[in-house]
Amino acid sequence: MRLLIIEDDVAYATVLARRLSQHGFSCELVNHSCDALSKAQQFDPSHVLLDMKLNNDNGLHLIKPLRAAYPSCHMVLLTGFASIATAVEAMRFGANDYLAKPADTLTILKALTGDKAECTIEEAPMSAERLEWEHIQQTLNANNGNVSATARQLDMHRRTLQRKLQKKPVQR
Repeated sequence: MRLLIIEDDVAYATVLARRLSQHGFSCELVNHSCDALSKAQQFDPSHVLLDMKLNNDNGLHLIKPLRAAYPSCHMVLLTGFASIATAVEAMRFGANDYLAKPADTLTILKALTGDKAECTIEEAPMSAERLEWEHIQQTLNANNGNVSATARQLDMHRRTLQRKLQKKPVQR
C-alpha cells in the first residue's frame, strides 16, 4: 500500500507518515500543491491523504486530476476547517472520505482502508454556532468564494463575515 500524504504542515505530515508506516503503508510526503501531481506520477499511490488547506491553495482542486490519473486510488480529504459544503464538494470531485482534524490514527486508517465497521452516527443535534458555520460555508460556496457577495446575501457586514471565517468551526 503506497500512501501519498499531501500536507503543508511538515511536522504533522511526518508524524502521520511514521504512524501509518507502522500499519503497512509506504509513505511519501508532499508539502506544496504544485509538487503533488509530479510526486504522484513518480510514486503511483494506491492511497492519498490530502489536506484541504495547503498554504494559500485549496486541496480540493487536486482531487479531480488525481482521480483522473489514479481512478482506483483511495482518497481521503483531511481538514481543520470542516463543513458540510466542503465535504459534499470533496465527494463530488471524487474523494472517498472526508475527515476533520484532529483525527486519530485509527480513524485515519479506517478512512484510508474503507473500513466502516464500528462507525457510529452521533445523534446529538448541532449547536447554533455550528449551524451558523455550516450556513456561512454553504452560502460562501454558492457564491464561489466571493466574501462580499456572501456578506450581502447573509445581510452581514463584510468584516464581520471575514472574522467569522478566520475562526475554526465550532464542534457540534
